[in-house]
Amino acid sequence: MEAFTFVLFGATGDLAKRKIYPALYNLFIDHKLPQSFSVIGLGRRELTNEAFQANIEHSLHEFSRREANDPNSIQNFLRAFSYCVLDVGHKEDYYKLLKLIETKEEELQSEPNRMFYLSVGPEFFETITANIHESGLGSANGWKRLVIEKPFGHDLQSARDLNTNLKQVFTEDEIFRIDHYLGKPMVQKLVDLQLNNPVLKAVLDNRHIANVQITANEIVGVEERAGYYDHVGAVRDMFQNHMLQVLMMLTINFPNNSTTENVRFKKKLVMESLELLHKEDVRTNVVRGQYEAGMIQGKPVVGYTSEPNIAATSQNDTFIAAKLQIDDYFWRGVPFYIRTGKRMKDKSTRIVIEFKESLKQSGTKDDSTTPNLLVFEISPNEGIVLQLNTRDPLQRGQFKPMQIDFQEDLDNVPEAYENLILDALHGDSTFFAHWDEVELSWQWVQPILEAYEENLVPLRLYAAGTNGPAESDLLLEQDGFQWWFDEKYELENQENESIQQDQFVLNTNN
Repeated sequence: MEAFTFVLFGATGDLAKRKIYPALYNLFIDHKLPQSFSVIGLGRRELTNEAFQANIEHSLHEFSRREANDPNSIQNFLRAFSYCVLDVGHKEDYYKLLKLIETKEEELQSEPNRMFYLSVGPEFFETITANIHESGLGSANGWKRLVIEKPFGHDLQSARDLNTNLKQVFTEDEIFRIDHYLGKPMVQKLVDLQLNNPVLKAVLDNRHIANVQITANEIVGVEERAGYYDHVGAVRDMFQNHMLQVLMMLTINFPNNSTTENVRFKKKLVMESLELLHKEDVRTNVVRGQYEAGMIQGKPVVGYTSEPNIAATSQNDTFIAAKLQIDDYFWRGVPFYIRTGKRMKDKSTRIVIEFKESLKQSGTKDDSTTPNLLVFEISPNEGIVLQLNTRDPLQRGQFKPMQIDFQEDLDNVPEAYENLILDALHGDSTFFAHWDEVELSWQWVQPILEAYEENLVPLRLYAAGTNGPAESDLLLEQDGFQWWFDEKYELENQENESIQQDQFVLNTNN
């Protein structure tokens, strides 16, 4: 890898402390960074380099997946860091920054390769990129790249406006839109699993699949994000980005050569094939929810409208469940159910694929038979569960489910931000959100936003510590289905038999 300068806007923020610094440190320890690199942290607060480095070291001890107990390694890492006071609206600060970067590049005898990471609110994106251009920060002979965090707009039009402004300074190939779900190891493995396992690839289509469920449950409430969250809700905070990205990664039909451009093209095809909802149809395909007071892990919690800095009359959504249809050769006729919410019963992100019942056609299917399922556990645990029906010799040959559980050893597995930052440094945008799919995602969500604004979709209340509004169950029941694994693999009226393999090496070519 070529030497580079990592310019971090928002260097004193929570994201930098919890994710970015630990990710850079782990990459450094794993020898995935070049010997020569420089990190310049930017913020409005006055800090000395020594104080800045001490803050970084504290974040490593608290948040790094690797123990930061080697003083020599830590000091060698921190030596690359320096701090510069910058007000994003002061143009003269950018010229001061340019001089500092050029001095660092001269000291390291490195090429002017510069990554600008905007760990700041989206309202500052356009101001920062315009000043990068005007000051000459991005006009050196080396490469330049821009990394931005979601949200990429507030609705379809604001997303288009933001993209237009960013592209006055950076090309699409230079813009890396981070969606940290795309950095999760199991989401990234969806590519390799399909490419390297023909059996899996062969069954992922409408001939074999009855329905697909994608769930992201959170047990936390709004916490310190009330000012932000009350203006976005679950549909903007999770659904438009994370959930639709997971949908794309699951359903794209990978060619044998899955290059960045191929993946980008296939994801776009999925979004173009996603059947659009009309505003009037949102009510029958979308469940909108908000949590009330309840119990989380045995402790009482308040309802959303009783949270600090949330208005008692707020109609903001903290839960969304939706039914989607992909109108293409592979997925036509298969319903996709997506849900995500705060203050749910457990913390879990998973994909559940329910297979069609072959015995139903012969009329011999036992109504009590549990369907065959393929489950991708994404977080907090990672693994694949295959649930198959087998005859129980003790119960007169009746069927019962048997679970084959493939668990990945997560010790020292790179975290999402490590994967994504490393890819950005290499210029690989495979697991980033490209503009085409961002625009198409907002286009699909726009009727939901409009229906919410016009109050065409009732706000369903659900107690904290449950699986969401009862109406989200009805969304599946009307099609003859149910949400699976809401009880942590406790299937009603079933005795599960599990074959455990503590360590199973998946054929992922990682």
